[in-house]
Amino acid sequence: MQRTGQPTINDVARVAGVSKKTVSRVINRSPLLGQETRARVEAVIAELGYIPNPQARALALRRNFLIGLVHDNPNAQTVMNVQQGMLEALHDTEFEMVVRPVDRGSATMLEDLKHFLERQRPYGVLLMPPVSENDLVACACAEIGCRYVRMGSAMLDEEARMVASNDRDAVRTATAYLIEQGHRRIGLVGGPHGFRSARERRGGFEDAMAAAGIALPRSMIADGNYTFDSGLVAAERLLDVVPRPTAIFSCNDEMAAGVIHAARQRGLDVPRDLSIIGFDDTPIAAHVWPPLTTVRWPIASMARSATLKLIADADADDGVEEPSLFLSTLIRRGSVGAPTN
Repeated sequence: MQRTGQPTINDVARVAGVSKKTVSRVINRSPLLGQETRARVEAVIAELGYIPNPQARALALRRNFLIGLVHDNPNAQTVMNVQQGMLEALHDTEFEMVVRPVDRGSATMLEDLKHFLERQRPYGVLLMPPVSENDLVACACAEIGCRYVRMGSAMLDEEARMVASNDRDAVRTATAYLIEQGHRRIGLVGGPHGFRSARERRGGFEDAMAAAGIALPRSMIADGNYTFDSGLVAAERLLDVVPRPTAIFSCNDEMAAGVIHAARQRGLDVPRDLSIIGFDDTPIAAHVWPPLTTVRWPIASMARSATLKLIADADADDGVEEPSLFLSTLIRRGSVGAPTN
């Protein structure tokens, strides 16, 4: 075969005095290398004018340089935040992101996912909740031989395949803050059934109420589906309760915005007549009035770490020690005050 004269990865390895795997790690920005080795290899790459051939490497690895995002999430802002974190991790690498929505309620969801993985052959996939909470999805990825990392509100898998947040503890703290302000009639706008995040957040709310010895009648709980409209409807139900709640915890910011809207429609002042706390700390939390007290969910950081776990080393099974647990924190703004009635 006639040589093209273009330098190869073998040429770089020979001149730099390192292995081919080390060159590959430099190309993929692996953190497993020392700065001296990285600098030497990068200097040789620049000197030789070597340009990596992703198609050839993909053929050798039997994988494309694609990182998939698999999701079925009704909250567009959450999906965007995850994509932001993924793109930060993929910056200056050979990898590209591909997004694959699925319908977790479909009888053919698993088969559709397998078909996508077999057709696109991504290097790995990030599984967003609530899809990530389905063990059968993780098993399908493993059977096909596709790397995966799951995101969730609790640890669902081994650390190498998981990034999780402490939703239950964070909501317990947020609810305790309302109790510290003097609230005793506290309503909950819960998340959708089937979401582990909804279960964890409701659990934290109930933990705090029980610890304070406060009864929680069923009338003070209204379920939503993480959308503004569902928060509006849930708030209408809660505000019809007599006596009405003096505070409401909402399991995400979108629904909390709906609660604020419902309160305003009834002529209630926030926080004088009704205190409100959300969850996520999305841009909407700072844009509503008054600014929303909320739990900051580090979703973009979680997605970044999950992606780095997937691409830690494109030529070996050993990975970078990215964190698996991310702590959510309460952000105090203007939507919480002491009860006046």
